[in-house]
Amino acid sequence: METILVVDDDPKLLNMLRRTLEHEGFRTLTAADGNAALAQVQAHRPAVMILDWLMPGLDGIQVLKRLRQANDKTLILMLTARDAVEDRVEGLESGADDYLVKPFAPVELMARIHALLRRTPNANPDAPLVYADLSLDPVTRETRRGARAFELTSTEFDLLQYLLRHPRQVLRREQILQAVWSYDFGGDDNVLEVYVGYLRKKTEAGGEPRLIQTVRAVGYVLRED
Repeated sequence: METILVVDDDPKLLNMLRRTLEHEGFRTLTAADGNAALAQVQAHRPAVMILDWLMPGLDGIQVLKRLRQANDKTLILMLTARDAVEDRVEGLESGADDYLVKPFAPVELMARIHALLRRTPNANPDAPLVYADLSLDPVTRETRRGARAFELTSTEFDLLQYLLRHPRQVLRREQILQAVWSYDFGGDDNVLEVYVGYLRKKTEAGGEPRLIQTVRAVGYVLRED
């Protein structure tokens, strides 16, 4: 579970972003000023920081420059009301990885966060994959839900591995078919639905809550409900 740090001096916005990110399955930290943000980065090493520009004391650009001067690799999304082209340029040239202007649509914010996280794929493709209490080891092919081990067929394993490599991302049906089966079965074929049913039966056999969620008319997402 990736950690995201939200830095903004607006308590209402801070609370809204925290609730949105936690609903999407992220561990979320908050800070209301620049000094608190630097302390949170030092203590928790978040994967992504959502950073406001205009804050009292140490502003967002100063926070950004200090982190980059320290060679900190935290992915930083500037979220600010400053919408002039020169502001965007200053933010990006100061080291921001992306820049989003307020007001914004939460769905666009989530899309940008997922895009940032895709820039840093797992350096070791053989490392165990974990989401919530679900785990899969690509080397030993062991799969577990908490302490409970369960067995999968080869296709079930490939499908679960693909979902675990893209947690919280809404995956289109065609996208999954291409990745797991390497070709398109066509719009009327229900092979994907059948295998999702197999996986749900095995991953929920101990009464565990559902993780493989259906996104109507789109596909599936691995996400805590």
